[in-house]
This record gives sequence, structure tokens and C-alpha cells, in this order.
Amino acid sequence: MNTQLCDHADEAVAGIEDGSTVLVGGFGMAGMPVDLIDALIRQGAKDLTVVSNNAGNGDTGLAALLAKGRVRKVICSFPRQADSWVFDGLYRSGRIELEVVPQGNLAERMRAAGAGIGAFFCPTGVGTLLTEGKETREIDGRTYVLEYPIRGDVALIGAHRANRMGNLVYRKTARNFGPVMATAATTVIAQVREIVETGEIDPETVVTPGIYVDRVVKEAVTA
Repeated sequence: MNTQLCDHADEAVAGIEDGSTVLVGGFGMAGMPVDLIDALIRQGAKDLTVVSNNAGNGDTGLAALLAKGRVRKVICSFPRQADSWVFDGLYRSGRIELEVVPQGNLAERMRAAGAGIGAFFCPTGVGTLLTEGKETREIDGRTYVLEYPIRGDVALIGAHRANRMGNLVYRKTARNFGPVMATAATTVIAQVREIVETGEIDPETVVTPGIYVDRVVKEAVTA
């Protein structure tokens, strides 16, 4: 394992290229790696495709990245909620693309990428606009639609704790998409509450093994 422990979020996101597909963890703000997103804004990568559960909340985190005009396309399950005004304004003015994917399909498509599965058949969305134009097949009397994996160039995820080998532990619902995203991206960057010495995390509690994690940074302390 060769996980890099970074001193600052800016170091952690260095090298993310224009046009990258970036998987962003979080269920709303739970588990969203805000420090990493803020660093990505400073870093300047643009023309990004962002894959996340939703399209940003309020004016912080993912919404702030969208507001800077750095994102070309969003792939998500919930593009609209009460505080998604940044995305809503961009979409209505034709300044951003959207692909809506049912939440279970979103998770499974990333899991498939990590598991090396070329494609899979799923019944979710059959007969709706979400699956229009996709290949279908009848299996045991039920119609299924063919879905392809979602792979990321980079995954930005939030976890509760890491050790120096990059093994990750999550806290409650902040776990959400982090584990599947960590398997589906070429470069995985984790923001954590604390970094402990190797051996201080019970191996039985590790959710994302360090072999999947390329960079770890401790989140900034706020007053």
C-alpha cells in the first residue's frame, strides 16, 4: 500500500485534470468532503463531469463548485430539492447538462465499475424516460434494462477516521456512497476527521481498505 498522507487539501487535489469525471461522496451534506471540493475550486480544474447523489445544497460544497462554472455535466439521483438553487439556475439557463439515474442504479453502476462487471440488467426505470433508448431484455417474464458501469477519474470522499495505511472507517449515514466510489475511481482522495497510527483501527471495522485509497487529508479545524 502506498497511501499518501497530505498536509493540506490543496496538496490532496493536485493534478486533477480538466475534463475529469469526479465522483463526489455525500448524501446531501452528510459525508460530503467540503474541504476537498473547496480545494478543487482553488485548483481550477474545469469542464468536469460530477457524479453524486444530488446536485448540491445551498451555496457550499458541491453547489459552490457548480457556481464557479467548473462543471459541464452532473450525473445524480436528486437534482432538485429546496436548497438546490445553484443547479436549478444553471440548468434552466442551459449552462449545465444533467443525467438522472435512480439512486439504487447509481450505486450499483459504481459498484459494477469497481467489481469489473461490464454491464448488468436491472428492472428499475423500465418504461420511463430514464431508460428511453436503452437495450432491454425479458428475463423470467420480467423486462430489464441494460446498465453500464460508472467509472471516475477521481473520487472525493469523506470518512470519519483513517490510519496511516489509508484504511477508512465511516460514521453512520456519512458512509453512504463512499465505499462504492472508492472502488470505482482511478484516484481516490479521502477527507477524514482524524488520522491514527497503524494498528489503532480494529481491522474488523474497516469499510474501505487502504489499497483503494491514494491520498488522505485531515479536514480543517473550524472555530
